Amino acid sequence: MSNIYLGYHFSVQPKELGSEILIAELGEKPFESFIETEDGFSAYIQKELWTEDILNDISILNSDEFVITYSMEEIDQVNWNEEWEKNFEPIDVDGKCHVRAPFHPKTDAEFDIVIEPKMSFGTGHHETTHMMIQHLLETDVKNMKTLDMGCGTAILAILAEMKGAKPIDAIDIDNWCYLNSIENAERNNCKEITVYEGDAALLAGKKYDLIIANINRNILLNDMQQYVDCLNKNGILLLSGFYTEDIPFIDASCTEKGLTYVKKFERNNWVSLKYTF
Repeated sequence: MSNIYLGYHFSVQPKELGSEILIAELGEKPFESFIETEDGFSAYIQKELWTEDILNDISILNSDEFVITYSMEEIDQVNWNEEWEKNFEPIDVDGKCHVRAPFHPKTDAEFDIVIEPKMSFGTGHHETTHMMIQHLLETDVKNMKTLDMGCGTAILAILAEMKGAKPIDAIDIDNWCYLNSIENAERNNCKEITVYEGDAALLAGKKYDLIIANINRNILLNDMQQYVDCLNKNGILLLSGFYTEDIPFIDASCTEKGLTYVKKFERNNWVSLKYTF
């Protein structure tokens, strides 16, 4: 897989609403990381997944209600750390979980997670990762056999192990995420995490007490039956990667498969849902 990324740097006015809509539209494309900037945000995509017409059907770019300009640059993967270090700030979730890069000082948080800030999605800055951390913080996962599906940096798998879950499988289809997850698991002295490169096809015959899936609506809906098939009785399913308006679709898929809704976190129109089986 190519280590070359393209960065789109968007200036958006009005910023908050325009950025939210634009990120939602770009989220349907293979863009895998978004970083807020002073006047908008930057979006990153693997060069090999990019096409010249990738922005042609992004409707907000043609809206009279917003003024959006952008520039694009090519970024070699080896320069990604420098890009992240310009923007990466430590994350504090409810005073209990601290997510930081190796160049940040350690705090006295109960759960101190060190993530090398590379291209992989899942540093804790994004709303979905933040909410999934919140779910894990308030859930007793001790001795639960766990799956982190679409693991990104493996941050959620790492927190699950810190809270006593074991054993843990972490799966991502992206090779860079796979390699970065292995690196981060080792960096946090995790012994119970096994990382795999692939998709839901790897789940055949597996059983889990806890499944964490922070991906996107379409993949979640497509793979939901496989998640349910893998879930032990009284198991927990944590879902995120979608918007408030997607809840009816996700909930219908879950309830028709025998899952029971438990709780919702919502953050800037992003949502994370908890179900039991």
